[in-house]
Amino acid sequence: MKDYIMSYLAMILLLLFPCFSYASNDQKGKYDAVYGENGTAFTVATGTPGELGLLKALAEPFCIVNNCRINWLNMDSGKSLNALKEGKAEIVMVHSPQAEKEAVQAGWAVNRTLLGGNEFFIVGPESDPAGIRNAKSAKQAFTMIADAGVKFFSRGDNSGTHKKEMLIWEDAGIKPGGNWYIITGDSMWPTLSRCDTEQGYFMTDSSTFFVYKSKIKNLKVLLSGDPALINLYHALAVPEGMTSNEIQSLVYKFIGFIKSDDGQKLLRGYGKEEYGVALYMDIEAIRGYDE
Repeated sequence: MKDYIMSYLAMILLLLFPCFSYASNDQKGKYDAVYGENGTAFTVATGTPGELGLLKALAEPFCIVNNCRINWLNMDSGKSLNALKEGKAEIVMVHSPQAEKEAVQAGWAVNRTLLGGNEFFIVGPESDPAGIRNAKSAKQAFTMIADAGVKFFSRGDNSGTHKKEMLIWEDAGIKPGGNWYIITGDSMWPTLSRCDTEQGYFMTDSSTFFVYKSKIKNLKVLLSGDPALINLYHALAVPEGMTSNEIQSLVYKFIGFIKSDDGQKLLRGYGKEEYGVALYMDIEAIRGYDE
């Protein structure tokens, strides 16, 4: 009788095991990364800060102190904001100021908080066929590229980078199009890599450029330092009542941690040891550019 019971239990476990395995794999596949081991989980949607490891550097110490987990969804700013609106994320780290303000005004995002930022570089081949090395502003550089009709790569994906690019074209009074204007529909590094291979122009964020600098063979930074190219990152959270009080509290705590002295120290020093340059600027460095 004992042997029969043991055999029966073993059969039940074998039948259930695929279900357990499937659930585990499904959970892993739902997010691009999970930081922290135990406790309550909440979800952050962001693009480049996650891809370059900044989110991990901030999330891990926060989760240790607060006994929580942070799920990361790798999405550009446009998709991140949609994830917040649809309840797929409780917090976003994005760089799309106008869309952020509209989200707050519409009521489905709250607690918009400046976290830090970087800047955009306009890169191109060393030969610089459009002559933008002599440009005084991003607006002038874009005008020179369009007038020369030389290759310019655009992500064209409704990301924060794409929206910033379109604002500069608009400021220049130009509606880009034609054979010289190449839309990749891809994210930052794949577009930068293609631009490098085909030797065109592109507006990349400085953090990505520094991280992949050793892999870039043909491109040089031809324009930087224009205030119009400052790239600000803000956090936004779901409104109260859209999630549990416990998660809402953790979300606010995480935003507070990033802007705290400890969080800002991590942010402004991130990447310096590995790449020889800090990848992000802290709040104090860019506060004057915040709208």
